[in-house]
Order: sequence, then C-alpha cells, then structure tokens
Amino acid sequence: MEHDEREYFTIVLSASLTLLGLIIGFTFSMAITRYDLRKHYEETEANAIGTEFVRADLLPVDETPKIQDLLRRYLGVRVRFYEISFMKPGGEEQLQKVNVDTERLQTQLWHMVQNSSSPHGTATMALVAAGMNDVLNSQGYAQAAWWNRVPGAAWVLMGLIAVGCNFLMGFGVRRTQTPMLSLLPVLIAISFFLIADIDSPRGGVIRVRPDNLLSLANNLNSR
Repeated sequence: MEHDEREYFTIVLSASLTLLGLIIGFTFSMAITRYDLRKHYEETEANAIGTEFVRADLLPVDETPKIQDLLRRYLGVRVRFYEISFMKPGGEEQLQKVNVDTERLQTQLWHMVQNSSSPHGTATMALVAAGMNDVLNSQGYAQAAWWNRVPGAAWVLMGLIAVGCNFLMGFGVRRTQTPMLSLLPVLIAISFFLIADIDSPRGGVIRVRPDNLLSLANNLNSR
C-alpha cells in the first residue's frame, strides 16, 4: 500500500472506529436508561401498594382485612413477576400465570374498593379509590418499562459497523501475524454482551431485583 493510500486508509479506519465507539456509547446509554426506569417503577409500585395498604384502614371495619389480605396476595404476585427468569426452564409459562393472577387480583381489588366507596361518596373513600388507581397504574408503567428495549435497528446498525471496522482493521494489517489483531473483536463482543445483558430484563445476569417489594412484603407480613 502506497503512502498516500495508507493515509487515506488511516483516516477511514479512524472515522469508522470513532463512529462505532459513539454508537456503542449511545446504545449503552439507552440500555442503562431503560434499566434505571425499570428500577424506578419497581420502587413506585412498592410505594403505591404500601400506601394503599395503610389507606385501607379508612374503609369500614369489616372490609379492611379483606382488602389488606388481597393486597398481600397481590404483592406476592408482583414479587414473582420480577423474579421470573427465561434462563430457567418454564420461565414463559410462569410469566403467563403471573400475568393472569395479576389481572384477576386487580379486578377483585378494584371491585372491592368500588363497592365500598359507592355507598359512602365521601372524600375519604375517594382517597382510597385514588390510591387503588395508583396501584393499578404503577403495574402498567412497570410492565411498559419491561417491554421497552433497545430497538432492533440499533443492533443491526452496530453489527454492520462493527463488521466493517474489523474488516478494515484486518485489511490494513493483513500481512502481520500478531495476537493483537484479536483484541478489537474481543472488545466489541464484550461491549455487545454488556449492552445485551443490561437490556434483557429476564435473560441476563444484571437484573432488577424487587428489593423494595420484598421489604414491603416483610413489613406487611409482620403485621
């Protein structure tokens, strides 16, 4: 390769590697943002359930234990939602069962609050109903956060640029035999693995633990 061609090649290779680094950085930021969002909604969900459990004391005496018992069961289902992993056998079946149980308990909770609030159209009953609405909404926000993943187009773009960069690197030093040539593919593979792991809420090593929900469950079960 002549001197001028070598300079042009170096410019193209540097620009390609810079572009790859920027895209990997942006994609990693997207994955981290979604991970933080899942953690935030887990905390929000725990706060909503705990608040509604306390507000249930405002209901008639004979109805308070029923709603609080349902909230304990609902809390257990939500904990299982976060603990399910697709890396273990039967993960998808467990998730389907949790979704069915969640919908069933939500319906029971709302009907119970609705029946309790309708005869007593007071501000206190409205507060209990608003709290139950927060419980249901927080579950929907948490579910949406778990569905929110890095777009497939971003993965395709990163993969194409990574292949191009490795091709250019290999083309530039094709006559050199050195273990250093494998360093770039290894680093790119590690970066891809880290992003994919963070972006996989049920299939990776880095996952959102329901610490707030578990702490709430311990507190409620001790009452």
